[in-house]
Amino acid sequence: MEDRSQPPAPDSLLRNSTLYREFLMERAEILKHKWIASEKAGGDIGFEQALTDWITQHRAGWRASRANTPRSDPTATAAASPPKDLA
Repeated sequence: MEDRSQPPAPDSLLRNSTLYREFLMERAEILKHKWIASEKAGGDIGFEQALTDWITQHRAGWRASRANTPRSDPTATAAASPPKDLA
């Protein structure tokens, strides 16, 4: 009897990677920050400006809140803590 199981596709390995999921969640937070900051500025501030601003103002707190969340639900903190400028 031949073995018909195939190795997982490379893209499924990437999507299931914890590191990649963390990257996607961080990117979503940056895009949310970009939207809020752009609204306040009255125009698009650009991704690079939003990224720099988010890293300097919010990343440490976001990561700390992620560290305190059980890993069974990787999306649990996506809406748990609003950006500081909304609080």
